[in-house]
Amino acid sequence: MVAVNSTMLELGTKAPHFELKDTVTGKSVSLNSFEGSRGLLVIFISNHCPYVKLIKKELASFASDYKKKGIDVVAIGSNDVQNYPDDSPEKMKEDAQNFDYNFPYLFDESQEVARTYKAACTPDLFLFDGELKLFYRGQFDDSRPGNGKTPTGKDLREATDRILYGDNPPEKQTPSIGCNIKWKKGNEPEYFG
Repeated sequence: MVAVNSTMLELGTKAPHFELKDTVTGKSVSLNSFEGSRGLLVIFISNHCPYVKLIKKELASFASDYKKKGIDVVAIGSNDVQNYPDDSPEKMKEDAQNFDYNFPYLFDESQEVARTYKAACTPDLFLFDGELKLFYRGQFDDSRPGNGKTPTGKDLREATDRILYGDNPPEKQTPSIGCNIKWKKGNEPEYFG
C-alpha cells in the first residue's frame, strides 16, 4: 500500500463531465444526472484500500443524511482491475449492496475520469456547490487506519453545511490521504509519482 495525498485541485474549478455505468443498476450516470442538486460530492474510492474500508459505513451515513438536504453523492472506482480484481465492477456492486450505498458507484475503466479530476488517492473527495464549482477537496476527517480515531466525516460535513448555509469554503482544507489509484501500466498521469 502506497499512501499518497490528493492533488488539491483549484477551488472554483467547474466539475469535469463524466458518463459512466453504475455497477449496481447497470444504468448510465453522467454529471447531468445531478442537475438541480444543492451540491455534489464526487468521491473516488476502491474496495480494498484500508483508508476507504475505514470510512465506508460513515460515508453511507453521510450520503443518507445529506440526500435529504439536496446534496448528491457519486462514487467512482478507477483502479486497474486486471491487477486488482477486488476492485472489479462485480465486487463494486457487492460492496455497494453490503454497505447500503444510496448513491451510484461507477466504474471508470479507461481511468479518464480520474485523470480529468486529477484524482490521486482513495478516498479522494471533490465537493461541488449548486453551480458545480469546486467548494471543498480534502480529507473526510482525520481518522486513519491504525490511529484509533472513529470516522465521523467531520471535515466533509462542515464543508457541506457551509454550502447549505451559503457560506464561503473552509479556509483550511487538509488534503485527503489514501492508497494511490492503481493506474494501468503506461496510463499514469503526469501528476502521479
